Amino acid sequence: MKAATPFQASEPLLQGVQADLHRTLRGEVRFDAGSKALYASDASNYRQIPLGVVVPADVEDLVAAVAVCQRHDVPFLTRGGGTSQNGQCVNVAVVADASKYVNRVVAVDPVARTAIVEPGVICDSLRDAAEVHGLTFAPDPATHSRCTLGGMIANNSCGAHSVMAGKTAENVEALEVLTYDGARFWAGPTSEGELDAIIAEGGRRGEIYRRLRELRDRYADYIRREFPQIKRRVSGFNLDQLLPENGFNVARALVGTEGTCAITLQAKVRLVHSPACRVLLLLGFKDIYVAADAVPHFTRFNPIAIEGLDRGIVRGLQARGLKSEEIALLPRGDAWVVLEFGADSMEDATRQAKAAERHFLAGEAGPDVTGFVVTEKVQQQKIWSIRETGASAVALSIDPNKPDPMVGWEDAAVDPERLGDYLRNFQALVDRYGYETCLYGHFGDGCVHARITFDIRTPEGVLKWRGFLREAAQLVVDFGGSLSGEHGDGQAKAEFLPIMYGPEIMQAMEEFKAIWDPANRLNPGKVVNAYRADENLRMGPSYKSVKLTTKLTFESPEGDGMQRAVERCIGMGKCRSLDGGTMCPSFRATREERFSTRGRAHLFWEMLQGEVIKDGWNSQEVKEALDACLACKGCKSDCPTHTDMASYKAEFLSHYYENHRRPRQAMFMGRIGQWAPWASRFPRLANFAMSAPPLARIGKWVAGVAAQRELPAFAPKTFRASHGKKRAAPGAVRKAPRQKVILWVDTFNDHFSPQVAAAAMEVLERIGYDVVLPRKRLCCGRPLYDYGLLDEARALLSGIVEELADEVRSGVPVVGLEPGCLSVFKDELLKQLPNNDIARRLSQQSFLFSDFVAQAQFEWPALDADVMVHGHCHQKSLFGMKGETALLGKLGVRWTLLDTGCCGMAGSFGFNADHYDLSMKIGEDKLLPLVRQAPRETLVVTNGFSCREQIAQGAGRHTLHIAELALRALAQGKSGQLERVSACAEATA
Repeated sequence: MKAATPFQASEPLLQGVQADLHRTLRGEVRFDAGSKALYASDASNYRQIPLGVVVPADVEDLVAAVAVCQRHDVPFLTRGGGTSQNGQCVNVAVVADASKYVNRVVAVDPVARTAIVEPGVICDSLRDAAEVHGLTFAPDPATHSRCTLGGMIANNSCGAHSVMAGKTAENVEALEVLTYDGARFWAGPTSEGELDAIIAEGGRRGEIYRRLRELRDRYADYIRREFPQIKRRVSGFNLDQLLPENGFNVARALVGTEGTCAITLQAKVRLVHSPACRVLLLLGFKDIYVAADAVPHFTRFNPIAIEGLDRGIVRGLQARGLKSEEIALLPRGDAWVVLEFGADSMEDATRQAKAAERHFLAGEAGPDVTGFVVTEKVQQQKIWSIRETGASAVALSIDPNKPDPMVGWEDAAVDPERLGDYLRNFQALVDRYGYETCLYGHFGDGCVHARITFDIRTPEGVLKWRGFLREAAQLVVDFGGSLSGEHGDGQAKAEFLPIMYGPEIMQAMEEFKAIWDPANRLNPGKVVNAYRADENLRMGPSYKSVKLTTKLTFESPEGDGMQRAVERCIGMGKCRSLDGGTMCPSFRATREERFSTRGRAHLFWEMLQGEVIKDGWNSQEVKEALDACLACKGCKSDCPTHTDMASYKAEFLSHYYENHRRPRQAMFMGRIGQWAPWASRFPRLANFAMSAPPLARIGKWVAGVAAQRELPAFAPKTFRASHGKKRAAPGAVRKAPRQKVILWVDTFNDHFSPQVAAAAMEVLERIGYDVVLPRKRLCCGRPLYDYGLLDEARALLSGIVEELADEVRSGVPVVGLEPGCLSVFKDELLKQLPNNDIARRLSQQSFLFSDFVAQAQFEWPALDADVMVHGHCHQKSLFGMKGETALLGKLGVRWTLLDTGCCGMAGSFGFNADHYDLSMKIGEDKLLPLVRQAPRETLVVTNGFSCREQIAQGAGRHTLHIAELALRALAQGKSGQLERVSACAEATA
């Protein structure tokens, strides 16, 4: 194989390409430093700075972009979701992102069971379209919520359910392809007569087919002899698809070529029956090897998925305090296998699972097998989440003396019947090199993933790693396997393909590439004529360790400091999912990589390295990407690696504004906690100034508030003005001592919606608590973080800690109403005052109203009402919704918890004139339409002040805080009797 060399582009050449693209494309052309930084990395160990980025408007625009690159003779690479783990979607090339616009499901034919899709279609989007007809697209990688069909075709992707219907190659019927030199045609299976006719037509297509037939005839015997006969052979090109017995299927021969031969414009894919009902059988084994030995037993029951997992990931999750509920579901053992059964009725699916369960628990597959059948969908999802996100969650080492577990030897595949022995030998190899690993994968297909503690940050470590890769490749070949069983070759595996294939096959693959791309301009340096595995390393020996002085303290089990925090993002891109969870609302609304958590993390990474983004804390590229971040904290919980973009944003802005003027919104919206008490002294005057047309228009412009927004009105009397003195007065004589709680009344519920605080106080008193307020008005400073005002925010928190110190030491719980404000006590407080014991205890003793009240053993009267609930982002991220739903259950209402993500208001974000359109687009994604569609008698409950404002202004519906709902229940009938003080109150007493 000839070694690859990076393309060298002069500045005049790049300027010419950029100008030509601007003239030609209707889509977006981006040659700026920020865009290059965004697309320089994927989910692999590799990094290559692109020449530029294009975002084509449609298929024709994609074709036009290729033509421009061909005119200027520069490399080209199409990219899907950017979740590749072997470096195949980074290159020194013009990179085309097809995911934003070229993403249509063109047609679904339920009779023929096929679909036609564009390359940017997300796997789950196709599956959703197919499910309408009871069909599905079988391959489903763990990244199915964000990977694209174009990327799946390029990599020949598989997934948990490929045991049901094969790899992507087996599910592609035809491809419309484009060559670098402009030939465009549909390809698929080709009979000998059709082949003769195509060749006779001549032209570029005829030439390609003629040369492919010649290649087939010349190498057919080698292909039949040397290609491993296993389900998961993904390494190398699918030259076997050109054989007569496989129908000279040019489309399937192109599947897995990783964009090195032709560009997919459209694909006709096969759909299969989707079992309507799914049941899991979860089995525990004494170790992963015994579990792998049982593969013949698994397959005899024909499950639609067979997934294995060893103790390594589970231990890593436990060490980090993650997924405790999910792990608690696992049966006894040190390795686990999930078998999924599907049928059109729950009875049939359960019957299949129960039959398998009897077999294994009877000891037919060996002694000491444990397990049980899981029919409940929520529990099934929890179990799958361990498998799908566990490896990402433990991607950083918590031992500073050990390298991070990482990709670098991923997804080798062997005959499933030999899997146990292969794993024993593989583990022995890992042990001999002194590495540690966790093993998991698709046991039904013999495909195993491994995250191994390679050291690639030192020259010595890289040399050792290379030795391991060579031996690992030889071991797979000795077992008749494939170096890659799912993730392709890219750069990570390509160097070692000659170990798997003889010189004749390697020559055939190089010729195959040259037939399609004689200029070597499509994704050069990948698969064949490739870079070495140790070139272009993102975090190799040249990686710079940066020591930063930050205002927030970034501490975690995996290490301290902002650089270590930024390293949490490993590029798997769950933030690019379009459905489910909270993150990342700005990406969902725009499909812009720079507005995803991953994109922003990559920009931070590049900022710290200083090669592409050179301005450090003054970077305009980072600032613009963060400007659309709603600081919803969804990534802190939804991201498998818990990348905390809200904190990174606050830290960045605190430094950025040291050299730049803060926007005027910072004074009005950021410091609302400081000026609201003054304005509330004259509420009529303040409300007149904010609502009278001439004054309001001018005032909104001065404050940077969107003209379309209505400013919330100050209440005639603040809550503290109405209840503060009452709380200070001696209480009535009681039959028994009552547990004291501090009601934390935030700026918004004090000045704008005091009825919420009043309801909370009354509910707490009626269920048996002695409710007090802080002796003076305090503010957590939540809005200050949106403008990087961290010093002011720290001063406020210091004042809170000092003021509440005595109560905190006494274990008095603090009960809050506004999730955004209480989240400060759970999150920012510990970053601002990390060494303060009172701050730590205050964080532990702070509860949202619903979480606290739900634990009180109190006989609630049933409230006859239909309720729809929207969770505030900070509540979902830091507190969860269990307390909320538990309280709703106790109130006896008929409730529905909406899966609505972020409302789009996010504190002051949606009031900002610059963000109004994005705010409304986020709200209109799910929340606002669902609220409008709800019957008028349905009560809408949400605890966030900003959420209530978005719903009121965007859907015209009145909302309730759950404290108000609880008060309605108490007012409706006899108040219940207190059985005992809440568990959380006892715990803090």
